[in-house]
Order: sequence, then structure tokens, then C-alpha cells
Amino acid sequence: MRIYNDLTRQKEEFVPLEPGKVRFYNCGPTVYDYFHIGNARNFVVFDTVRRYLEYRGYQVTFVQNFTDVDDKMIKRAQERGITVRALADEMIAAYFEDAGALGVRPADVHPRATELIDEQIAMIQQLIDSGHAYAVEGGDVYYRVTTKSDYGKLSHKNLEDLVAGASERVDPDDRKEHPFDFALWKGQKPGEPAWPAPWGAGRPGWHIECSAMARKFLGDTIDIHAGGEDLAFPHHENEIAQSEAVTGKPFARYWMHNAHLMIDGAKMSKSLGNFFTVRDILKHFDGEVIRMFLLSAHYRTQLNFSDQLVDDTRRALERLYNTVANLEHLARTAPHAELTEQEAAVLAELATARERFIAAMDDDFNTAEGIAVLFDLSRELNSRVAPGASRVLAEGGLALLKELAGVLGLLQRERAAQDLDAEVEALIAARQEARKARNFAEADRIRDQLKAIGIVLEDTPQGVRWKRV
Repeated sequence: MRIYNDLTRQKEEFVPLEPGKVRFYNCGPTVYDYFHIGNARNFVVFDTVRRYLEYRGYQVTFVQNFTDVDDKMIKRAQERGITVRALADEMIAAYFEDAGALGVRPADVHPRATELIDEQIAMIQQLIDSGHAYAVEGGDVYYRVTTKSDYGKLSHKNLEDLVAGASERVDPDDRKEHPFDFALWKGQKPGEPAWPAPWGAGRPGWHIECSAMARKFLGDTIDIHAGGEDLAFPHHENEIAQSEAVTGKPFARYWMHNAHLMIDGAKMSKSLGNFFTVRDILKHFDGEVIRMFLLSAHYRTQLNFSDQLVDDTRRALERLYNTVANLEHLARTAPHAELTEQEAAVLAELATARERFIAAMDDDFNTAEGIAVLFDLSRELNSRVAPGASRVLAEGGLALLKELAGVLGLLQRERAAQDLDAEVEALIAARQEARKARNFAEADRIRDQLKAIGIVLEDTPQGVRWKRV
């Protein structure tokens, strides 16, 4: 398995610190609002990476944090007249609801920044004691970037280059020794939540939160640290600096970043009117459709979002569900015959899809190619597992398709599909009764009703069959 490591800017063989185990940290949301479709790409991509690592036999400890106190949260809570904690509780609940609709599994640990205040204070004190940080008037504490000789190694820029071209990335403050010194602790301002600390009451800075949470639950060095590409600098760069200054050890071995999502060819922006939360999009598209769309391009390539492209994905996903429905029908109705020699050969040929899928995903988690394998397999199943096939062949083909799709979090609508099957079967039975009673108008009405929900009937000598279109 090879992963593109942003630290070295090349694909590297994945070798975890501890054989068979993976320590995996993904930067989670700042919970001041519902998360948007750009955030969703991050959550879906790294949920899929986690699933695939587990599929390949690794024991994965997956940590995704919630930033539950920062400037945006304080401002939003004040606007709404509620506490920061109440806002965080509300938005975290909304996160689980919306992420769950996309098939994103909960992490093993979802720490909140405010739950680890003591750990953050301890790290900051270590940085002050070792000369890597300093307190200033007002209770703020800053990290001293000039003490880290390799600061900039993730963004592949030195401090001089960064200062020359990063005016918008620097927080101006005359109390700082260097323009790129960053806040570890922010002194309390009127009306803000605060915690006591040796240098004055206040709250942690954004960067120290993730360092403390990763260290608490995964150790001094982790295997994979992930996030959106916009986090590489300064957030991840600063995490590296402060964590390694405290521990003296490498912070993360592999750095993964997903590329931006564009909206109709433009960067998402509220000012352009193309800013969409997942909660809004879920009103128009099924969560599994959105998930498949977000996986339809390699995670390091830019992906363009539009209603048309997502609708195309919806139709494509339904084709896979049609294959599932056909195989389930065959498995229900096929005789309990032994697998023939010819069918065994067919199953063996179909199983080569697994090898191609693994090859694609082993190459830096190429979900686009993995999805292509699913459609190739679907076509083979539709052509080679036909009426008259044994139940063993139908069930074997179905199991293979669901196995591979499941790694991507797709074809998960089993219960919904069963409910639809029951509804369709009831309508077909009602249509048959209408035909027996020579009530052809009613029979035609039911056929049209089924067609409207994407079900086409086929009258065969063996009875009525149906399929999704």
C-alpha cells in the first residue's frame, strides 16, 4: 500500500509504527454551524480511508476532534443569545445526523477541545519552560517559530519565503517577536468563556487543541494525520512545530490532505451565493448519492460540484442497485442446485474484480478507479448471472459486489431496499388481481405508478418480474 505523503511530496510505502495497527487523526469541524459540502468531502474521504485500512486487516484507532471554542463560536453564540457550550452541543448533534446520512461512521474518539484544557495548559507550560513560547501582556501566549529550525517543512517554505508572501496569513500583533509567531493561549476578553492558567485566564488557541488531543489519544507520534488542503498551512505546520518541540519526536509520519471542492467551477463562497450546507443538499439528494459523488474523483484532485453531476451520480448508483435487485431476485427464486463446474469458473473470473479493486485502493486510495471496478463487475454480473443460474452463483456474485462496495460505504440501503421490495410486490399482486378481474384501467394505473418510482415490469411465462431503471 502506498500513500502520497505531503511531508515528502511523494508516494511512500505505508509502514505503520506498530505492525497491524494504525493511529489515525483527522481534523474535525469547528462546530459553530452546519457543515458544508466542502467539509463533507474531507469526512467522507477519510472515513473511506479508515474503512479500507480495516478491510486490509489493520486495527485502526481513528480520532476526529470537535473544536468547540474559538472566535467564530463566541461570535455566533452571542448573536443567538446562547452559551458557547449550548451552541456546541447543538451543532455536534447536527454533525452526527448529517455525517451519518453520508454513511460516515463515528470515530473511535471524538474529543472536544474544552475537555482537554489541562492537557493543553501543560503543553503550553512545557513550551514556555523550554524557550519555545512566551507570555505577553494581556494573558496571551505565543509560540516562538524561530526556535524550530525546520519550521515550514510541511508547506516546504522557509520563514523568509512565508513572510514575503503571506500578509493575509499573519495575525498582526505588536506584542509578537516574529510575524509568524502564533497564539497558544488567548487572554480572556469581556463576555468570553475562560479557564484559569498560570499566565492568566483565557482559552486555548486553535493549533494547540489538536496537538493535545492527538497526543492524548494516539501518543507522541501518530501514523496518519489528515485534513483539508487549506489546513496544511498554517494549522498543520503549527501542530508539527509545537508537538515536536514538546516531545522531541516526529509528530506524524504520513500527512494526507484532500483537495478543494468547487461549485459550478467556482470556489465556494457565501458572497457568490454558492455556499451549500450538507443539510440543505440532503433535502434534494440521498446521502449515499452524495457520498458516491464525493468519492468519484481521487481525493487529491479538485472536484466540481453541480446539481447535474450529482444527478448523474444518482442514476449511476441506481444502476448498481438494479444489479443488486436482480441478483437478490435470482437468489430468492433460483433452485437449490449445486454450483456447476462452469458456474465455479464464472465465480473465479468475477473474483478477479477484488484484485483490481485492491490494486486501485492500494495506490493512494484511488476511489475513482475503485468505483470503476464496481461498474465493471456490475456489467459482468448482469451478463453472466442470468435466469436459470444456481442460487449459489447469484449469492456469490451479490456478496462480492456488496463486499467491495461496502469498503466505499456504498450499497448500504439494505433495509430500505427490503421495504421497497415489499411495497413493489404488494403493488404487483394488486395489479395481477386487477387483470384477473379484467380491470385493465386499474392494472395500467398501477403499472404507471410503479414506473414513476423507477420500477419496470416484465410479463414472462414464469410470472411477473420487475427491475429498477
